[in-house]
Amino acid sequence: MSETLQRLANLIESRKLAQGGDPDKSYVSRLFAKGDDAILKKIGEEATETVMAAKDARVSGDNSSLIYECADLWFHSLVMLAQFGISPQTVLDELIRREGISGIEEKAARKDKRRDEDEFTLK
Repeated sequence: MSETLQRLANLIESRKLAQGGDPDKSYVSRLFAKGDDAILKKIGEEATETVMAAKDARVSGDNSSLIYECADLWFHSLVMLAQFGISPQTVLDELIRREGISGIEEKAARKDKRRDEDEFTLK
């Protein structure tokens, strides 16, 4: 994992209330204090802003807002992962696992797995 990503993940972890994070002094601690729904809402907002910035960049050719919004989206995604006890490395490991696998094949395999699990639970 990149050093920057690791440092950021460590900083986010340190902002958890259980680690002494103070919602009066830290935006991330405030998000943790508000809980899952606030964090997920923020990701939805940032995803929408990222899409809009991409649409604007397509027209203007200026990618600066897209980069800014994508950084916000990634940051808030890291906060979400920390909230659920998932390290960024776990996500990177999943991307590595998928490397060289057709997206179409990978999606079909997930559908097959879900279908098999559904059939097993219905029996």
